[in-house]
Amino acid sequence: MKLTIYGPAVSALSRWDKSLTVTMNRCLRWRAVCSFFTIISKLGNGRFWYALMLLLPAIHGWYGLTASFHMGTTALFTLFIYKSVKGITQRPRPGAVHEAIQQGTAALDEYSFPSGHTMHAVMFTLVAVEWFPALAIPLGGFTSLVAASRVVLGLHYPTDVVLGAIFGGFIAFLSLQLVSVSSL
Repeated sequence: MKLTIYGPAVSALSRWDKSLTVTMNRCLRWRAVCSFFTIISKLGNGRFWYALMLLLPAIHGWYGLTASFHMGTTALFTLFIYKSVKGITQRPRPGAVHEAIQQGTAALDEYSFPSGHTMHAVMFTLVAVEWFPALAIPLGGFTSLVAASRVVLGLHYPTDVVLGAIFGGFIAFLSLQLVSVSSL
């Protein structure tokens, strides 16, 4: 089942989405920019988060292990939501629809909405920062770069990224309501 929505507001948003994607995607003209965002995107695909979840127990023992378990279980739920929404919406990737948009790296799957990289990055960041507030600035910065990389690389529209961030934030919020970190 594919979800399709039409109307003047959606049409205007779609034009804005394409225009901003084309503008940001032009950065790929510079090889260093393409290389930088490709690396960020690959790290944001899990490598960075898995390394963090391995590092936390090594540094903080049981507390770090508990935090990593919380992050990992929330990530599994996030993955389920992400795949479900992507399967329903089936929004094609920008480069598949617009010739002006160049794909800077290989896509993991066929569809664009929502940005799973962004959804997971926001979720991981919010959960990790609840456990380790000192990580707010570095993780927030990395998450922002992951989100930007998805549009610069022509893999997502800005709305995919924004709504992916909202979904990730909501899932983190629900997860943090279930697990009271301050009582641990």
